[in-house]
Amino acid sequence: MSLSKKVIPVLLLLAASFYGYTQKNPASNVDWRIAGSTKLSNHYSSLTQINTHNVKQLQQAWVYHSNDADVQGSSQIQCNPIIVNGILYGTTPHLRLVALDAATGEQKWMFNPELYLAGRMSYGVNNNRGVTYWQSGNDKRILYCAGSNLYEVNALTGEPVKDFGNGGWVDLHENLELNNKNWYVGATSPGIIYKDIYILGSRVNESAEAAPGSIRAFDVRTGKVRWIFHTIPHPGEKGYDSWPDKEAWKHLGGANSWGGMSLDEKRGMVFFPTGSISPDFWGGKRKGMDLFANCVIALDAATGKMKWYYQVVHHDMWDRDPPTTPVLVTVTRKGQKIDAVSQATKFGYLYVLNRVTGKPIFPIHETPVPTENALPGEEVWPTQPIPTLPQPYARQTFSENDINPYISAESKADLLSRLKTYRYGQFFFVPGKQTAVAVPGFEGGAEWGGSGFDPQTGLLYINANEIPYISTMVEARKRPAGEENFASAGARLFARNCISCHGQDRKGSGDYPSLIDIQKKLTSAQILDLLDNGRRMMPAFKQLPTQDREAIVSYITGDETAGAKKFIADKAPDDPYLEIPYQQSGFKKFETLEGLPAISPPWGTLNAVNLSTGKIVWKVPLGEEKSLMDKGIPITGTQNFGGPVVTAGGLIFIAATKDEKIRAFDKRTGKELWEAKLPFAGYATPSTYQVNGKQYLVVACGGGKLNSKSGDAYVAFALQK
Repeated sequence: MSLSKKVIPVLLLLAASFYGYTQKNPASNVDWRIAGSTKLSNHYSSLTQINTHNVKQLQQAWVYHSNDADVQGSSQIQCNPIIVNGILYGTTPHLRLVALDAATGEQKWMFNPELYLAGRMSYGVNNNRGVTYWQSGNDKRILYCAGSNLYEVNALTGEPVKDFGNGGWVDLHENLELNNKNWYVGATSPGIIYKDIYILGSRVNESAEAAPGSIRAFDVRTGKVRWIFHTIPHPGEKGYDSWPDKEAWKHLGGANSWGGMSLDEKRGMVFFPTGSISPDFWGGKRKGMDLFANCVIALDAATGKMKWYYQVVHHDMWDRDPPTTPVLVTVTRKGQKIDAVSQATKFGYLYVLNRVTGKPIFPIHETPVPTENALPGEEVWPTQPIPTLPQPYARQTFSENDINPYISAESKADLLSRLKTYRYGQFFFVPGKQTAVAVPGFEGGAEWGGSGFDPQTGLLYINANEIPYISTMVEARKRPAGEENFASAGARLFARNCISCHGQDRKGSGDYPSLIDIQKKLTSAQILDLLDNGRRMMPAFKQLPTQDREAIVSYITGDETAGAKKFIADKAPDDPYLEIPYQQSGFKKFETLEGLPAISPPWGTLNAVNLSTGKIVWKVPLGEEKSLMDKGIPITGTQNFGGPVVTAGGLIFIAATKDEKIRAFDKRTGKELWEAKLPFAGYATPSTYQVNGKQYLVVACGGGKLNSKSGDAYVAFALQK
């Protein structure tokens, strides 16, 4: 054998060792037991069978269809499925829990929550981003949320665990200080297990009628509450004295942890972000810093006692609450390894904090921000905490020089004309009646899909949106002193409850549908049912009296007969905290006449950030706009939802884009190595696992967002022999 032939195997062995490609026990199973891979929420897998050398050989291994997609309702599947002992557990568009053979996709059982709560099922915001597995000996259970209920199901049979809660479920309205028992309370992100307790956040309304976002720990076996942490502090609790209004905690809601949780099991610490205090955009009824909203919080997992907090936005007026699970990482600074927490944000900053103390790893400066021209009653907080590092992973400004170059002259003239009347160039603009451009927009920067951390490279991988939105505040309609008919009351109630999603003009925006000519699609009775129970992205409005809901229906359908009926005003006085004088006119993207983002590409990116140096190592566009690719325009990236997976095999896997593809990238360079077409867009984080020595990659394909068709599939890929 020649020397060159001897050298080649040695080099290959060294390369395999460098990337971790050697497989110690190829026959063993390797699970993905937790949404986000581990309790660190790092989206990391040690599997190496699929690697940079063979990823192009990936092919579809199996596909599962649940057959319950709601095309008309734009249903989705956002679930990051878990895989335990060769069984995949995930949820369907109708929030049914399914168990599949992880090697074949064959269904083992399906749990349908509607069968156990007939006539009482309220889906509200009908999405689920993961389920939770618990085991003690032969006792194996799955916990997950559908609508306003937490369910516990036998992991082997799919039957409800009768000793848990009310015969297998707990109503999430219980153990909350609710002014109205019909206010929406749900949970889209899974909770996390610490020993024998299940710690869970919530999803609540973002209008004034919002439930408090208290964190609760449930006994895994009984469903009883073990502890509660009030994110809006009560008298005597830490943070209460920071509130100028000492009665605010009785009336305000929000500050909920909707983005998910991570856990340092050794230290017994649970970490989570909190949302804004409701309502969004106008904070005249919630003056001050708004603790503990917009924070990263660490609690003692056993007791719920606060360890530390860090607030990333003071007195949020921009809906800039952290959207995703904190990632527990280890960074190297000045030669020392430090356990840390990395929190991604909608506005392009990463906050990297010491895991034990909550102190910033990189300097963060309280920086003065604009405060002038605030709406009456508003008090803008004068500074915001701006990190010096890591570098922002999304653009934060917009000017005439940033206008999309791939549009017609007419479209560019239209943008310039509108810009003359807009405010732009200020990151922390003060919301007002004059339209302002928000960059990044209200759907990221980062979004709920989260980020992945690779202990091999020390890099954090995060996908981001760079779609500008516009923000306009309008005066809320007041109840007239005299008589009112259904049409007039419906217009007033629509403005109070519905315009933030469907817009002042009822034309909708982004994921929020137009209501124009809705009477041609749905009957008045069907619309009333939607207002009562909610569907998909739409929360229930049970808190509104029946007459109020009927008035809204008469207004949006243009029913002149119903609209002429006399509206009898509720004699009970409204809670003054719920009377908001200003509200945003809707979540509207800043788009061209062609329907493209007004800003130049990229519109979606995948980023690698070195958390030890704070520097961006590489950035690539993520996703393709087919209409532009057909014209020979380079890859622009697209808006994206769902996170990445990083592996020891040198790869990043991510779907997330509206072009209905899943891709693999080289984690060291960002080079795209593989892509596959999905049956529906995969707005979810993939999972990777090994069964009987074979590695699989699986992703939920539910579509439904960004005007893409709704689907019902889980699709798995593997190397072919």
